[in-house]
Amino acid sequence: MSIHEESSGSKVPTYERGKAIARHVFHEVIAAIDLRKAMLKKLKRVDDALHARETSVSLTWPPHVVAIGKAAGRMAATLDEILDGRIASGIVVAPAIPAARLKDFRYFEAGHPYPNPDSIAGAEAALELVSRLGPSELVIFLISGGGSALFEKPLDPKVSLKDLVEFNRVLVTCGLPIEQINVLRKHVSAVKGGRLAEAAHPAHQLTLYVSDVPDDLPSMVASGPTMPDDSTLDDCYRLAEDNKLIPRLPLTIRKRFKDHTLKETPKPGDACFRNSEYVCLLSNSEAVEAAQNALELQGFICEIDSGDWDADYREVADSNLEALDTLVEKHPRKPVALVVGGEVTCKVTGSGMGGRNQAFVLYAAEKIEHQNRVVLSAGTDGRDGNSPSSGAVAGGQTISRARALGLDPARYIAESDSYSFFRTLGDTLDTGYTGNNVRDVRLWLDFGES
Repeated sequence: MSIHEESSGSKVPTYERGKAIARHVFHEVIAAIDLRKAMLKKLKRVDDALHARETSVSLTWPPHVVAIGKAAGRMAATLDEILDGRIASGIVVAPAIPAARLKDFRYFEAGHPYPNPDSIAGAEAALELVSRLGPSELVIFLISGGGSALFEKPLDPKVSLKDLVEFNRVLVTCGLPIEQINVLRKHVSAVKGGRLAEAAHPAHQLTLYVSDVPDDLPSMVASGPTMPDDSTLDDCYRLAEDNKLIPRLPLTIRKRFKDHTLKETPKPGDACFRNSEYVCLLSNSEAVEAAQNALELQGFICEIDSGDWDADYREVADSNLEALDTLVEKHPRKPVALVVGGEVTCKVTGSGMGGRNQAFVLYAAEKIEHQNRVVLSAGTDGRDGNSPSSGAVAGGQTISRARALGLDPARYIAESDSYSFFRTLGDTLDTGYTGNNVRDVRLWLDFGES
């Protein structure tokens, strides 16, 4: 990487290589949050017990395992490695089935961002497995992001798969943050909002999860199939009504909302959670800290812009730029960087390809036009919206390059087609599917150059 040296010998990153630096840092983030390494570090089998941070569970009898989410295959394989294959039975519900399958495991290739037949089949198989367990048995749940679509069974048998797909389509395109979307999902589901734990009672339960939600909302990971639900039916109805979603819902689900006949989820203190333990293996904070460390090694003065960034992508970009300007003022003529985590919201307004990260970068690119600045935003799962890319990177010349090619940024934003915009420029980030998901990472770089 082309980074020139000051007379003092310290690294000074240059704008000329700014986009390459941003790409390098994001790849460093992906390496730093490697799930297998995290599990091997944080989970230890000692004699007949599994230790997970401050939690310990007995392994007198081989446990049963239910793995759900984008990282389900990798989590199951690593747990099997840690336990030396001593697993009684297992289920993996994931977007792709690994080439090497574990003994005594059943695999379901479920759909994302919309459920498919295996999403329902996997949920039914999990319910059947856990519902026959007794109080002396242990079930280990491996939960990761994406589980809300990948793992589903409606409470109401009249709700078809087609209805579920349309329900999820309305939710993921409406512009609400993930925690509000999942409140709605929980209350129509037979496996979300603690209902899988309810089915597993009275077995002992250990949930090991990778968080793709705000750190203070763990029950929103995969819509919390094994955790008590703090949200209520009143919250659910109010969200649907306030955001005018009810007329857009499929008839079978719309009727439940209009008639207020949904069923409440199990709450904190419910007996079904009495023998349950929960351990977070990875979260967005670790990805953000990895980005900060990588940027400091590249010679930047770097800060993490902490806050609640589950808001409209334009609002977040504007706030981030204010914070970047403040950082520049504190360190004039020095290369500075701002790291931001979370997941912005981005309402779908067209039929193009892209996602919240590429829309964010496209909007931000106009804000930094003609400046020696670089912005990157990408998802740690390797997928942004309905595109094959994880995100995009832009610099101060991105918009002028685009216009020279006849690309109108406003049209691409209106058509929700940010992927096509950045693909034409060669500025997409194509990490491939990572098998992990700890939300998004955004980088803002200012090179202190006049």
